[in-house]
Amino acid sequence: MCASSTTTATADRARQSESTLASRLLANPTPALKWAAVFAALLAVEFGAFLAGSAVVLNSINMGITALLDMLLSTVDPGFAGPVLDLQGFVAGNLEGLRQFGESLPTLLSRDVIPNQGWQTGPTGPWEGTFLGLQPAYAWAVRTLMIVAYTIVMAYWLFRAWLVFRKHYRAADWTPRDDIVDRLRGHRWAEFGIVVLLLFLTMALFAPALGTASVDQNVMNSYSYDIKYFDQEAGEVATINAGKANFNSKSKGAGEENVAPMTYDDFGRFHPFGTNKPGRDLFTILMHGARNALIVAAMGIGLAATIATILALISAFYGGTIDLVILTTADGVMSIPQLLLLILATSLFNGHWLDKILDGGFLIGVVFALSGWPFLWRAIRGPAFQTAQEEWIDAAKSYGQKPRNIMQKHILPYVTGYMLIYASMSFGSVVILLAALSFLNVGINPPTPSWGRMVAQGQPYVSTPSWHISMIPGLLIVFVVTGLNALGDGIRDAIDPESEAGRESEAATGGGA
Repeated sequence: MCASSTTTATADRARQSESTLASRLLANPTPALKWAAVFAALLAVEFGAFLAGSAVVLNSINMGITALLDMLLSTVDPGFAGPVLDLQGFVAGNLEGLRQFGESLPTLLSRDVIPNQGWQTGPTGPWEGTFLGLQPAYAWAVRTLMIVAYTIVMAYWLFRAWLVFRKHYRAADWTPRDDIVDRLRGHRWAEFGIVVLLLFLTMALFAPALGTASVDQNVMNSYSYDIKYFDQEAGEVATINAGKANFNSKSKGAGEENVAPMTYDDFGRFHPFGTNKPGRDLFTILMHGARNALIVAAMGIGLAATIATILALISAFYGGTIDLVILTTADGVMSIPQLLLLILATSLFNGHWLDKILDGGFLIGVVFALSGWPFLWRAIRGPAFQTAQEEWIDAAKSYGQKPRNIMQKHILPYVTGYMLIYASMSFGSVVILLAALSFLNVGINPPTPSWGRMVAQGQPYVSTPSWHISMIPGLLIVFVVTGLNALGDGIRDAIDPESEAGRESEAATGGGA
């Protein structure tokens, strides 16, 4: 009977491997429907935030693609610039309307549902305008903890989609990805990197909800808003312009001009990370700075990785003269200091319409991609060459498969893992470069929040009570970059377990001494 059961299971698996994914879903829809129901519920409670965030990302893609089209077509005929810019404006206008519509939708974790801005009705009286009448610090903490918990649950549920697929709908019993994922889940250094990445994504995606105030009220148009507070001298509730309140809440390191982390200002506003030199809430600026860093870094790394992968596949498949030309080009690009090139580009295009896209972030991302692809190309060129020399590649050629199909189906899957390793590590490099440019005041255009500019603004106050202006953004940069590098190390060890064993052996023998 045991042999019969094994034979039946093998036959079922063979029939399943011959079927399509759609047929397997129709044959057993229950697991997929259960997962989809929970996912739909998680998405519904924050649908407005996801819609607004998607509109921002799509608009960034729209601005980038149309800008590149304009640059390329203008070299052929300057008359093409008009239609391209008209298309850019049309798409951008619709996406801006979509973003505003998304932000107008109520969400469970928004500032409107769980408000933290309010005022006291007396010297020791209750708070009004805050969530459940809590103090602003507690109301903000409740909203922040719920957002972090929501992100963790959503991330796990997205990962569970792969588990459901592997258990119920995948044709094969086992693939090498199973071992990679299992090793990654047990890698403590990689787990630290995953936690950092989740926190970074949380800051970027939920920046409007995480801040103690909106970026419009806090930075862009503070003089267009009024706030209520209890005036201790008058003994009554008063109203003051938000811009004036910021002016009177400065942190300049001297005397009473300092609002430290985890304290209130004179107008009843809670500041988790204190205020900066102009009196704006540091935490709110940090959250929106994370969003800008994520968009620019993702664009730069994505474009650089695409260029590097395509050229690595071409080098490995054709070799010879083509590989030599690419190698020479890569050496020439690498000979130019990247930071110097970024400074030069941002200075030359200062005031140009390209410098206005993403507040200067688009230009930085493109320059990074065009100057950074050789580093990624060199990292995956070796694995691509090694794969191109395997026997199955020769077999595919003998069967008459097209070069594009061979590169896509037989070489690309074997270099994708290496690209993930080096791209995740390079992601941190973009964050550092972006901060360095902003520190030199040539990066993201002010007043758009940027971590590097925050460090520069607080540099004169490092040894004063206003140390937080520079120290907290600097530590956050180190924390994020370390986490991204840890994730890259974990992916490398998961893909190639021998690399971890080699390092442990070297450490045990004193580094090979």
